[in-house]
Amino acid sequence: MTHLVLVGGGHAHALALRGLALDSEPGLRITLVAPERHSPYSGMLPGHVAGLYSHEAMHIDLERLAEAARAEFVRARAIGFHGAEKRIALDTGENLSFDIASIDIGITPDRDAIAGAREHALAVKPIGSLMPKLEALFAEIRRADGPRRMLVIGGGAAGTCLAFALRRRLRREAPDGRIEVALATAEEITPEINATARFFLRRALRRAQITLHEHSPIARIDETGGHDEHGRHIAADAVLVASHARAPGVLAEGDLARTPDGFLAIEPDLRVGGQEAIFGVGDCATMGAHPRPKAGVFAVRQGPALRRNIRALVRGEALTPHIPQKDWLMLIADSEGRAVASRGSGFAFAGRLPWLVKDHIDRKFMALFDSANLTTRS
Repeated sequence: MTHLVLVGGGHAHALALRGLALDSEPGLRITLVAPERHSPYSGMLPGHVAGLYSHEAMHIDLERLAEAARAEFVRARAIGFHGAEKRIALDTGENLSFDIASIDIGITPDRDAIAGAREHALAVKPIGSLMPKLEALFAEIRRADGPRRMLVIGGGAAGTCLAFALRRRLRREAPDGRIEVALATAEEITPEINATARFFLRRALRRAQITLHEHSPIARIDETGGHDEHGRHIAADAVLVASHARAPGVLAEGDLARTPDGFLAIEPDLRVGGQEAIFGVGDCATMGAHPRPKAGVFAVRQGPALRRNIRALVRGEALTPHIPQKDWLMLIADSEGRAVASRGSGFAFAGRLPWLVKDHIDRKFMALFDSANLTTRS
């Protein structure tokens, strides 16, 4: 019996495990290790913050998924990866032995990248711990004398969507409805989209009355707000940081190959460099031959490829490379029923239709993990 250990409940692992639930692999025993039972789907997080999706609608039940795949679910956190010994150390004191392993544990905030962030800001990553912090912030905002000025740092797609979501949610939470939201980015807004889409996005931010500070790298945060490298001050009562993520420190605890910035160094077949039976997927891994941004779209595409290569490894067959796409559809929602779509250097569209497309894609993804869609075929 070949023992497969999946560490982490990210998008790639969820899809791979679902595939093994629907079409089980003879002779394969599976253990899923994750610190929490419910894994958030990043694509619906802003909508959840805005109040558009419930907690259940945007979380994958890992224990139920494991049960469907006849896998054991272990609620624990990995604290060391030892490839030579084929052993994973857990914070429970247990050591899990494996024949095949895969790691999908995401990224972690770099709380020291901006002076004062640790003391005066909320980190957006990891998203699993964001909502309790936001609920505490919402409770403060409901007070008549609560905070009214918000600053989001990070002008990528995640930070921009979060700014829109906060604007919608906080206007409902504040007793007087008076909320100011600012968005600061070190470069121009969402550099990963094309120029036409960026024009649409700036227009949407103005319509939402979100103040945009481009080319404003924040160097310091204190109780008055953010201070950028040019000496400009952005006043805020609460600051959220959606930038400056780094590799999880646990990846350094062991003998697995890493990139200079600490992420798992993986090959096109998704195996960690120098390892015959250890895979790395999701944001915690970087493919040196084909580097891509840390984004959920790539993890989703890795899921089926990971499942195929696990099967190949079990069967003694050749593994196949997975080359991530060079351009991809980006959908940035304003949490008011509209979105901006961008793909490559030419396609851009804004309005109601991109929002409907995004909502459909997100709901379709989550529907994959409904009980009715986890019926084992073999």
